[in-house]
Amino acid sequence: MYGSTGAAPSIGDSSMGLARAVLMHGPISRSDLGRRLGLCPASLTRLSKPLFDSGLLVEVSDTLISGVGRPTKPLDVRLEGRRYVGVKLTGDSAFGVLTDLRVNELSSAHRRLDGTDVAGVVRQLRSLVLELANGAPITALGVTVGGQVIGSRVVARAPFLAWRDVDLASALEAGLGVPVLVENDVVGLAAAEQWFGAGRGTASFAVLTIGVGVGYGLVVDDRVISTRDSGLGLGGHVPLDANGPLCGSGHRGCSDAMLTQGSIRAQVSDTLGRAVEYDEALALAAAGVPAALSVVQASGRALGRLVALIANIAMVDTVVLSGEGIGLWKVVADEIVAAAHGDRDAEATPLQITVDDSGTSSWARGAAAVAIQHTLTRFAVAD
Repeated sequence: MYGSTGAAPSIGDSSMGLARAVLMHGPISRSDLGRRLGLCPASLTRLSKPLFDSGLLVEVSDTLISGVGRPTKPLDVRLEGRRYVGVKLTGDSAFGVLTDLRVNELSSAHRRLDGTDVAGVVRQLRSLVLELANGAPITALGVTVGGQVIGSRVVARAPFLAWRDVDLASALEAGLGVPVLVENDVVGLAAAEQWFGAGRGTASFAVLTIGVGVGYGLVVDDRVISTRDSGLGLGGHVPLDANGPLCGSGHRGCSDAMLTQGSIRAQVSDTLGRAVEYDEALALAAAGVPAALSVVQASGRALGRLVALIANIAMVDTVVLSGEGIGLWKVVADEIVAAAHGDRDAEATPLQITVDDSGTSSWARGAAAVAIQHTLTRFAVAD
């Protein structure tokens, strides 16, 4: 069963859908909003009332939508007074952003972790959040980690931090006094892409990230799929190249072996006989150095195969590529696209491959999006 939702939409779901539509598409006229949501004027008025009462929705200045007829007052969200912090937590650092309700980045800050003990990390995260808040209140905090998260609160497993069963949300709430939502980083990124990024307006799509590891997220019928197994790295050992290198678990040519920064760096270093960093490996490939180009081209073909595999099995036609290793796209985009289309049925809906190269900021904004979703849910159930 997909995710944690399976029941028919409730009134709260409809209110949240209304708030989300205004958030994504506002300012928007009532008539356009009603058509988008399939709501009659009476239902639109009923569902929007608690959102107006809470101050989330507002009418903006009179505007002639078509240039003729009666002026209308489009609906929009009130951005003032609601600020969120999103933090992407890795094994050695934390990157945070302060955003508004539309995940527009207002400021950012970074912390290099002193260690991975829970108390020390919590202390540094609190310091990071307070720095970003700069003395003003925040509405909620979202934190994403590369690992398995249960109930938007407990980090069940985070290999890069060597954590098991850490109630990170409660620990942070105790010192900050604001709601804290914790989520797997790829699930958070998928939420950000769905609401404000490359997936905006697309009901179903996949997110594929490459970097330290390989991540995979899925949005189906406007719902981000999140299960107990999200964050286990289940996409990390998909076989992609029978002649490829071995990963750390001994799998030949799997996605981890072909696509992670560490593997690409190691392959190029071995071929050149000297240590190179990931960015240098890409630069050498772009310059046509054979030792680097052959490795990077093979990785590009593997990425294209993985894109096609995900699209074919999940039955989506849009795949968003992201992650700290996505610089690969700039060097071998042609190989990626050719391999993806080569493994796609000619009569299938054409693939749309979109690249989000905003880097660490996109991960942190994904964490903020998780917190914003919680806020909208709270407004929705209030009706």
